[in-house]
Amino acid sequence: MDQPIHVRAPATSANLGPAFDAAGVALDWWDELEVRPAPADGTQISGEQAELLPTGPDNLVRVAMRRLAEAAGVALPPLHLTMVKGFPLGRGFGSSAAAVVLGLVAARELVAPAFPEAELLALACELEGHPDNATPCLRGGATLAWVEDGRPRWRPVPLHPDLAALALVAPEPMATSEARRLLPERVPFAVAAHTGARSAMLPLALAGDAELLLPATEDLLHQPQRLAHSPDGAELLELLRAAGHAAFVSGAGPSLLVLCPRPAAPGALADATDALATTGAEGWQVRQLELARHGALRGPLDGGQLR
Repeated sequence: MDQPIHVRAPATSANLGPAFDAAGVALDWWDELEVRPAPADGTQISGEQAELLPTGPDNLVRVAMRRLAEAAGVALPPLHLTMVKGFPLGRGFGSSAAAVVLGLVAARELVAPAFPEAELLALACELEGHPDNATPCLRGGATLAWVEDGRPRWRPVPLHPDLAALALVAPEPMATSEARRLLPERVPFAVAAHTGARSAMLPLALAGDAELLLPATEDLLHQPQRLAHSPDGAELLELLRAAGHAAFVSGAGPSLLVLCPRPAAPGALADATDALATTGAEGWQVRQLELARHGALRGPLDGGQLR
């Protein structure tokens, strides 16, 4: 290890409305990691909510690095980790998936360069628990993921080059475990049929059929239960969709994401700003985003580009 290893991993948004635990998209919003040799293990974290993250052995990046080394049958040397958090925790943007992916990619680069891609994804899903976040974080773009015979599988979904995003970032977090506790054990047949139809539209909408973006992101399966515990989010979502924008709960929430053709992004931003003013929702932030066409990569950011 002659030089430090730099890795970056994108934020992700899962579900995309009705495709629960199946669809996800990578966002141009990054966490970064530098790994270098040291006399003893150490961790330094800065950036968004860095003070909330552990710096000891239970740090999720370190957990992921140890897991890959174990799977590869090798030992990790003492390492110093420097992490920069680019996006917030517990808001529905895949922060745990990014931490896992950062650790796995860095450890593979360090001790097991030939570690198979399929096994890397399997470890990411094992540690993160949800392939809909782990897959786009690793692969970038939009993905469909599922589990078959106990193994994660995935396929890329074509993304139109003019598709962009707008994030409405909630002021308070919601743990994924809490968001899942809110879900019903059974749903009416009509809800299941609606979900299947809307999910089937998603690949067409993402590939460029802009007229399908709004109906393809409509959800009755999980969002109503989650939004019942986020009144501001529920009202914002209703206003945005009434204005014709493809808004949905980002991952487990409570934040929202809007997908739109790039020429429509200024109008979506204006409508989101108006919706925040109308509802009086406090602490929400609006962020315009591109979709990340690549997933986790080795190399630090330099003016938004990999160097």
